Amino acid sequence: MTEEFLAGTTGNPWESGNLALVEEAVRKAAAAEIMPRFRQLAAHEIIEKNGPHDLVTIADRSAEEHLTASLTALLPGSVVVGEEAVHADPAVYDALQGDAPVWIVDPVDGTRQFVHGDPGFCTLVALARHGEVLASWTFAPALDEMAVAVRGHGARVDGTPIRSGAPEPGAVLEVAMSHPDFTTPEQKQALLALITDDIHARPCGSAGLEYLAVARGELDAIAFSWENAWDHAAGLLLVSEAGGTDLTRTGEPFRITGGNALPFTAARDARTADRLRTLLSSGSRRAPAA
Repeated sequence: MTEEFLAGTTGNPWESGNLALVEEAVRKAAAAEIMPRFRQLAAHEIIEKNGPHDLVTIADRSAEEHLTASLTALLPGSVVVGEEAVHADPAVYDALQGDAPVWIVDPVDGTRQFVHGDPGFCTLVALARHGEVLASWTFAPALDEMAVAVRGHGARVDGTPIRSGAPEPGAVLEVAMSHPDFTTPEQKQALLALITDDIHARPCGSAGLEYLAVARGELDAIAFSWENAWDHAAGLLLVSEAGGTDLTRTGEPFRITGGNALPFTAARDARTADRLRTLLSSGSRRAPAA
């Protein structure tokens, strides 16, 4: 069902028209529910979920409702695993391991940036089945950029194919990593191993836009310590289809269904990914700093 939806009658996802229908649905949700509220939020429209760095707004909730209706209409029998729906009912997450096609939705990835009027946020949508991501859409509405990836068929930004390439030999690696507020002591120790003379590590912004930067070759790698599927599914496929790769701390590919050895990395090329995995693994074996 899912593969047929992507392939359409032509057999080529890029020519089937269904990718464009999903893109249109994402753009419409952003135009209706997100952008009218950008830099226009009232105080009562911003709520802390699990602390000052974990925010939700009326735009997040309204956009997810909009996408839930439009995406399931495009693919009858499909279900949605969205960030806000899972926050309300954690059992919704179990659909990732079911038989139905699943739309994985983060309506506003980078809510903190959105709240502060920074254009560095995006809407993330991925289509998966049986734990495998088959297609993804990353839309930055304030920047008017749309990245689409299809498993086995490459990645494009605004219709133009992209490749991640590889860092120049000997170059200092640019790496975005989890903010310390979202790490356990062990994960924090592992991430500290990335702070070396030839790696420039910084806290990440919107996860979706960091993945896009890796896929474009503008950022060498990411290292993240959490595994919510809505933050990673779209970006991991985007990086993979652009030529990059991902590895958990134990050397396995990241699983959107969970149970990953964290932190994990996604990088422009296999050599960079393995280097970061080795550092993350060695760092996690150190005793946490007092």
